[in-house]
Amino acid sequence: MARRVTRLILGAIALWVLATWYYTWSPPQTQMPNYGVIPDTAMDKSVRWNKPPPNHPLPSLTPLPTELPSRRIPKVQATPPKEDEDAKKIRMKRLNAVKESFLHSWNGYKKNAWLKDEVLPLTADYQNPFGGWAATLVDSLDSLWILDLKDEFEIAVKSCELIDFTTTETKEINVFETTIRYLGGFLAAYELSGKQHPGLLKKATEVGELLMGAFDTPNRMPVARWDWQAYLKGKNQKPSFNTLISEIGSLSMEMSKLSQLTGDMTYHDAAQRLSDEIEAGQSKTKLPGMWPVVVDPSVTPVRFAGDSFTLGGMSDSLYEYFPKQYLILGGALEQPRKMYEGFIEVAKKHLFRRALNPDNLPLLFSGDANIRRNPTGDPLVITRPRAQHLTCFAGGMVALAAKIFERPADMETAKQLTDGCVWSYFATPSGIGPEIFTFIPCDVDPAKDDCKWSQQRWIDAGKQYWYGNLEPDEVLDKSITDTYKERKLPEGMVEVNDRRYILRPEAIESVFLMYRMTGDKAWADKAWKMFQAVEKHTRTRTAAAALNDVTVASPAQVDSMESFWLAETLKYFYLVFSDFDVVSLDTWVLNTEAHPLRRADAMG
Repeated sequence: MARRVTRLILGAIALWVLATWYYTWSPPQTQMPNYGVIPDTAMDKSVRWNKPPPNHPLPSLTPLPTELPSRRIPKVQATPPKEDEDAKKIRMKRLNAVKESFLHSWNGYKKNAWLKDEVLPLTADYQNPFGGWAATLVDSLDSLWILDLKDEFEIAVKSCELIDFTTTETKEINVFETTIRYLGGFLAAYELSGKQHPGLLKKATEVGELLMGAFDTPNRMPVARWDWQAYLKGKNQKPSFNTLISEIGSLSMEMSKLSQLTGDMTYHDAAQRLSDEIEAGQSKTKLPGMWPVVVDPSVTPVRFAGDSFTLGGMSDSLYEYFPKQYLILGGALEQPRKMYEGFIEVAKKHLFRRALNPDNLPLLFSGDANIRRNPTGDPLVITRPRAQHLTCFAGGMVALAAKIFERPADMETAKQLTDGCVWSYFATPSGIGPEIFTFIPCDVDPAKDDCKWSQQRWIDAGKQYWYGNLEPDEVLDKSITDTYKERKLPEGMVEVNDRRYILRPEAIESVFLMYRMTGDKAWADKAWKMFQAVEKHTRTRTAAAALNDVTVASPAQVDSMESFWLAETLKYFYLVFSDFDVVSLDTWVLNTEAHPLRRADAMG
């Protein structure tokens, strides 16, 4: 008995040590914070944006690549699956259900938060976390067009004329968020509607010109959280020394597209300078091939000295953009391909892990890596098996790259990554995957580990996670079993680190891409099951709400509906059930916010 008590005490100490390590060394877990309304005292409302002469003018601008690519871009989409009348009726029923869901949330926004950033779905109020420039309206323009809501599209386009980008109620402009939600929204709507609404390109240019002020620094690296009023008043500016890699690495598609459409190389030049710095640092990080979560762009060259690496929050879209930027430029620039191929094998080795699961499905998740020093001082890569909903984009990214970069063996990796995210939905009582959870990794070598499920293996993994103790002990076995029950952990997860669902699109994004690239109807069936769960739990009288805990059968709703619910999540669900040629992947590239931008094609 004394030995058991001693072990429990030691286990508690180990748990404290583990928790200390977790909160000290873990990379950031959540998406970049939203910067909402700033108190009146922080703003000079008499100041309005009027582009000043640059403090650091450029002698020349980098042009868009014009040379013909050395290789043709392969076809991406599969042959449309055969469909009889009964199958078509089922598909159309599903399509209409998604469209009705979209209209419900759109009308809730239109009635209660028109020309504001976001509707609050429980209180029917609004909030302005993205400058107060009608983020949901602009972000959803292309969705309205794709869902054939042309009357609503025309109303929305007309209302965009009322958005005033010369002033904002936020003290600091988030350059990344403004680029993906506003610039991407305007550009996609302009191209999708056949360039028949020049006002959309005019608005995109207004946003682009505003954002260029954040690039007016000594080394032309942007100020990620930009005090625009201080800049107008003549204050010298330079980038923050602790900037998120996604904030400087996820601007290329929109900026290059704006240059393609306007002929002004200012925007592509800004993006290309970022890409050149990122490429130059790829082999010089603590995990060569990948980039740390936090970087220092205030110096030249940019310093990539961090020791936390992930495909998840605050890094994700950097990697996602490589194959997509390659397509936007028609394959005329090899740099995005080289950077993708330079990182993907590193991710396979240090981040992607097979996962133990009760169904013995071949699943992969992308975890996090930290660089430590072993007793000899040599670097040691520690992989933590923590999956994020944000990393669910990886399956679609790997599949797209497998096609366009002719890496057919990677399609199986893409399938297993996507199936991992689908499993995380189906494993919970709500039918929705959590924001972050810890899975049970199997050995990277299948010859050493068959990755077969057993309750004892799940318990042993919990003992290691919670107590750092794998020694057989009936008391600890019971303690872990009780912990699993108390914490409502699905079989196969040893912890759910963040139980929320905030209407994220990444899982359905990869399901959609896998469906279009394989033609396998099983992906459409998975998408329908996911949609039914999301619709059931998130719908409110006004719109759709985030959820606080997907590990229970009936999660409580949260008064938040981010613009990506209409701009991405429901758009991807709709595209799964639409005709196969709607937004063809051989014509369009879907960027971070699912805004379709036309490819500069060089396709075979």
